[in-house]
Amino acid sequence: MARLPSSLPIGVRTVEWVRQHHLNWLVDHAETVYYGMFKAPQKGGPGLTTLPSVGIKTHHPHTTSAYLPPKIKPVFPAPLAGEGIWRPSGPPVKGGPPVLVATFRTETAYPQIVAYVAWFDHTRTNIAYYPGRYEPPHATLRGPTEVPFSQRYRLLATFNSGFIYADGLNGDALDGVTNEPMTRGNATVVAYKSGAVNIISWRGGTSPGRNIAWARQSLPLIIDNGKLNPKLSLGTEWGYTLGNSVRTWRTGLGIDKRGNLIYASANYQTVITLANILKRADAVRAMELDINPEWYTLITYRHRHGLIPTQVPPNYQQATTRYLVPDDRDFFAVYRRLRGPVRVPLK
Repeated sequence: MARLPSSLPIGVRTVEWVRQHHLNWLVDHAETVYYGMFKAPQKGGPGLTTLPSVGIKTHHPHTTSAYLPPKIKPVFPAPLAGEGIWRPSGPPVKGGPPVLVATFRTETAYPQIVAYVAWFDHTRTNIAYYPGRYEPPHATLRGPTEVPFSQRYRLLATFNSGFIYADGLNGDALDGVTNEPMTRGNATVVAYKSGAVNIISWRGGTSPGRNIAWARQSLPLIIDNGKLNPKLSLGTEWGYTLGNSVRTWRTGLGIDKRGNLIYASANYQTVITLANILKRADAVRAMELDINPEWYTLITYRHRHGLIPTQVPPNYQQATTRYLVPDDRDFFAVYRRLRGPVRVPLK
């Protein structure tokens, strides 16, 4: 464990090593006790008076009639200042915001829980998928395991990928090579060679077709056709680590009816409450991404004499430079869109 390079703190690396050596049950039990007894959220109590500040505050964020997502309808009858309001993460691209971010409180029973969400305009962005050092485990071509230097001039955001292959048989493919076999029925974010991106329930074989640039799976869909998957439950099939009965950090990725991706991250969530967050943010289909405090990551970037990264949901276990240096796990990058279909190189 100590001899291999890693982007993880030593404590997280130790836990991962224990899991990989057939002691997943021991870690799961310890974390369930810890998060269930000591870190479980308490119902009620004093509510928040302000929300975490995200994005750029500007009086004129939009300069054209470009499509903008609807304001997120607040859960609470008396919304806080800025609640559910989309704000740009940086300057406009071709007259409109390529990335918008927002925060809102998620449940009236838990008035201190906040969701962080991001919206990516598919007409102004390209989404890329990159393998990490060790995930997926059998990647034929890993590339730099970080955002390529040649593409950083147009980098807008990065965010974490889904469950590791061992935890859900989640297939993936990149540049015509299947790293891990695709699993029928799993939720899959797919990028086509035309430049379009979609989230679907996989109905194909173990390898994607020639028209697919990359694909990444993570368990079954949690939202389909605008409705929560009726099979959502508090069972471990939606997150073995910690069990789903324990509320923890969860992340997800959805798509709206216009084809724009929506990322969500929040603490103290079950898969059901995560699905509700994405549905409230206007997702018509959605999938669960990685869970637990170590892994959630959404970083936006501005450009001023170099990259200026900003963690949208703060995470003390991950640096703001995550994905700008080699990382152990696969991830997604959001770029300013170039003209026409684009193949994002690994180098």
